[in-house]
Amino acid sequence: MKIGVIKETKIPIDRRVAITPEVAKKIITNYPQCEIIVQPSEIRAIKDEEYIALGIPVEDRMQECDLLVGIKEVNINALIANKVYMFFSHTGKKQPHNRLLLQKCSELNITLIDYEYLVDENNVRIIAFGKWAGIVGAYNALYTIGLKYNAYKIKRAYEFYDHNDLFRYIKGLKLPPIKILLTGGGRVANGAIEVFRQVPIKEVYPEDYLLNDYNEPVFCRLDPCYYVKHKNFMPFDFKHFTEHPEEYVSSFMPYILKTDVYIPCHYWDPRSPEFLKPEDYLHPQFKVKVISDISCDIKKPIASTIRASTIEDPIYGYNPHTQQEDDPWKDGNIAVTAIDHLPSELPRSSSEDFANVFYNRVLPEILNGDKNKIIENATILKNGKLTPKFEYLRNYLLGLE
Repeated sequence: MKIGVIKETKIPIDRRVAITPEVAKKIITNYPQCEIIVQPSEIRAIKDEEYIALGIPVEDRMQECDLLVGIKEVNINALIANKVYMFFSHTGKKQPHNRLLLQKCSELNITLIDYEYLVDENNVRIIAFGKWAGIVGAYNALYTIGLKYNAYKIKRAYEFYDHNDLFRYIKGLKLPPIKILLTGGGRVANGAIEVFRQVPIKEVYPEDYLLNDYNEPVFCRLDPCYYVKHKNFMPFDFKHFTEHPEEYVSSFMPYILKTDVYIPCHYWDPRSPEFLKPEDYLHPQFKVKVISDISCDIKKPIASTIRASTIEDPIYGYNPHTQQEDDPWKDGNIAVTAIDHLPSELPRSSSEDFANVFYNRVLPEILNGDKNKIIENATILKNGKLTPKFEYLRNYLLGLE
């Protein structure tokens, strides 16, 4: 098998890569039936020379490869007909901006495997960047706090060599005496907490967060059992909540009214209660000054996330009275950062992590004939045709919805 590591062609630019030089070397050493070819790239955080130094060819020979692996959506003009691709296509939820991508893949008889749908026997995702979104999103919160509170100025995340460099930099960072709230669990929240454990800040339980004021910076993480409750007062059951979120109402308001900085790390189902509606920002006790929205769902469930921001221009303001974008530094306005491709700010670390999971969890499935059907279940198109699992995309593919 020849595996081609394609260069990223999506705009805005993404500097990550699916297979790092060290992992490429492990693949060809331990799987001699495999060959790796890396497409040259001027934007990749890991330079072409780093592959060449380990004996990995860097050549524009993707046409020869059996499997082409990337990270983000491939520019439709760069697609090669009749190939097997593996990348995050962002088409499985009928995203309007990627309909043309799916249509072009179908037209070119491409087999499209989407990382998002690679799951284990417990339906848990095998490969993802959530941890890195959490790390960068929490760091961006620290960056924005410094500016909003006129407390300090720190570098941007993309200026660091890797996450270890970032962690060393924020040791001893002195935050003002604020209360920071995180919602959600899993990879994203754990990544955010890794950042807070590098700085002098105390973690407190939800009950204490509600009842107490502090003369030092603190943070608190809320699981869903704290921010939603069943309409009929049934005891909270996470599985039931994920299956029937429409049966729940918000219990979030008491927590947000005690909060200065809010960092959403949750997964949100549109059937679930909203976290912050426009009228919530006008509550007399509402005092949030910074929201670093890692989840980055536009307008709902957090009304102030009116658009995604960019790495180049990460912060915008939300005026609670006009519900419009405004000066982030003006009193009464909220400084919002909501970048939807956060892991690309730490491209080396996030690529290394991704590549190792690919090597340990995904590649063996590809090479053993997909005995567990993990690859099959993540295949949206097979030779240009929708697979049975993704037949629900038929009208989306045809442009009928």
